[in-house]
Amino acid sequence: MEVLVMEGRAYHPIYLSTHTNNKITEKAKLLEEILSACSLCPRGCKINRLKGETGFCKGGSQVRVTSAFPHFGEESCLVGNHGSGTIFFSYCNLGCVFCQNYEISHGAEGKDVSKEELSKMMLYLQGRGCSNINLVTPTHFAPQIVEALVMAIADGLNIPLVYNCGGYESPEVIDILDGIIDIYMPDAKFFSSEVTREFCQAPDYFPNLKTVLKKMHKQVGDLVISEGIARRGLLIRHLIMPEGLAGTKEIMRFIATEISCNTYVNVMSQYRPCGKAFRFARINRALRHGEFLEGRVIAQSFGLNRFD
Repeated sequence: MEVLVMEGRAYHPIYLSTHTNNKITEKAKLLEEILSACSLCPRGCKINRLKGETGFCKGGSQVRVTSAFPHFGEESCLVGNHGSGTIFFSYCNLGCVFCQNYEISHGAEGKDVSKEELSKMMLYLQGRGCSNINLVTPTHFAPQIVEALVMAIADGLNIPLVYNCGGYESPEVIDILDGIIDIYMPDAKFFSSEVTREFCQAPDYFPNLKTVLKKMHKQVGDLVISEGIARRGLLIRHLIMPEGLAGTKEIMRFIATEISCNTYVNVMSQYRPCGKAFRFARINRALRHGEFLEGRVIAQSFGLNRFD
């Protein structure tokens, strides 16, 4: 196992210590129990996924994966020399109408895999030299992922685990994941309840986001980077939207004042109308460069200066 030493402290994937203390299996059981009346996310559909019932996200008892490969388009601190080991999960608990991966998040693209197969995907990506295992849209499959992780650890997995999510998370689930996730990478999408109601059917998005971001930061702290590679911490993504719909000012103020001015924030410029965005006049156009620049200036005005 590679052990990193920075400023006198040894760093290794946190899940290895948790596994040594026999706590990951306990956490996996707690997560699986949630599936019987699913409340893995704030929607709280309460359906029994263990019996094949499906709710808003469409996820069932078995993991569905679209792809697993070394990704070179992620944040530079995740990519390194050999890519970020992304595993893209099908479906989504947030379901933005403009999703750039609409076929994955709203459709059924992908295939069902066993937990053993998911474990082997993790090990395959580590074998390819990836800097981390990057779980893309994992929220609705958290129980199965943790069970697969236990298998992968037994076979030698020892690189950081990235929880790459939409930010619409259950605080209780985030508590359970304490000691398992090395890098939380949530979106901070919207401030306005009216906007999130229109585009995500989630008017409680921002109040919930505030709670989970605080929990994530308490668990892993500010992002730690060694030799150009992220090892542990919080990395927040914020997609600038047309017409200021994301509420960038309010979100950046919250991050700076209630999380940390040292938060690593990726202010993203790649919005374009995808999925069903054409049905909504306010978002049926590409982002203007000036809008992106304004968003970045806003972040800097609150003292945030760690960007991708």
